[in-house]
Amino acid sequence: MESKPPVLLTGPHYWDGDFACAEGAIAAGCRFLAGYPITPSTEVAERIAERFPLVGGTFIQMEDELASMAAVLGAAWAGARAMTVTSGPGFSLMQENIGLGVMTETPCVVVDVQRGGPSTGLPTLTGQQDMMQARWGSHGDYEIIALSPSSPQECFDLIITSFNLSEKYRVPVMFMMDECVGHMTERVVVPALSSIKVRHRRWYRGARDKYHPYVPAKDGVPPIVKAGDDYRFHITGLTHDQRGYPVINAECQHQCVSRLVGKIKDNTDRIVILEEDRTEDAEVVVVSYGISYRVATRAIDLARQQGIKVGSLRLVTVWPFPERRIIELAKKVKCLVMPEINMGQVFLEMERCASCFCRTRLVPHCGGWVHDPNDILKAILKGVKS
Repeated sequence: MESKPPVLLTGPHYWDGDFACAEGAIAAGCRFLAGYPITPSTEVAERIAERFPLVGGTFIQMEDELASMAAVLGAAWAGARAMTVTSGPGFSLMQENIGLGVMTETPCVVVDVQRGGPSTGLPTLTGQQDMMQARWGSHGDYEIIALSPSSPQECFDLIITSFNLSEKYRVPVMFMMDECVGHMTERVVVPALSSIKVRHRRWYRGARDKYHPYVPAKDGVPPIVKAGDDYRFHITGLTHDQRGYPVINAECQHQCVSRLVGKIKDNTDRIVILEEDRTEDAEVVVVSYGISYRVATRAIDLARQQGIKVGSLRLVTVWPFPERRIIELAKKVKCLVMPEINMGQVFLEMERCASCFCRTRLVPHCGGWVHDPNDILKAILKGVKS
């Protein structure tokens, strides 16, 4: 009798970020993916399509990205840990149903392996040009969670974190990779399943006839049930009361939207993940994320060789934005520098928080490749002199 293949391929591997993301999703308990092929994210779906039949998962190639996001929401309400994967043009098409996921408080993960844009742009070349879209892509007021890995190892580790956050806060979580991280191959170590912390969904445990899908717990997040388990409830994208039924007036809108915002905003310090290096006595701090962090470390090393006190703040969590920490640093340093493979998206948030206290410098890039470290070094040198 043949033994079943292992759920986790434990031990060291040489994987690209796309493969590592797929394997991390499996480790997180994801068992449903709906998607549509688009470079440079296709390898995630290919790996999932190969591995899911071995671990009891379901992969569906949908007719387009609109349908993919809709299928993910349905699968999540049926009880599955679900995700989709795409790149910029597909991400644009998903925004309406991402908004539906926010309003219905549906836990799921959206992987965006970013490429240069706008429109079809650079199908196989890198960019970080969807970062503001991840925050404000759908209409209306809401808060979102978005993480940005900078290595294949983190593609494995942080996709697990993304699923855990989506389950804890009942919100779609954006996993903002970029083409360089998605396609770079590095050593990835898969730990034993027993050492991976997977957060279980907060199921409702009360009387069946008392369940309301939007009655929050103390942290502002409601427990959830599974479709087909004999609970009577209503789910809609319209402004709704705690039963899920539409109530079209300003009072209900205030209650509904303020809680959607509050459950993330009030827990920002618990959600945000940052990495800092030598910020204590820094004159300049370089703030970066994703592949730009990897490039910035070279510029920081060059500056330190010249005797300049340079610190690094890496945004692992980009949204919600770490306003408090940025303000704290801005009060101590001469300048905050941010390299981005866009023309200044997350930089605008940094500038908003810091401009009253210190100078800010953007190192932009239109996409297609990474920064020249010397361009970041020049911004650091100018920041010291400012």
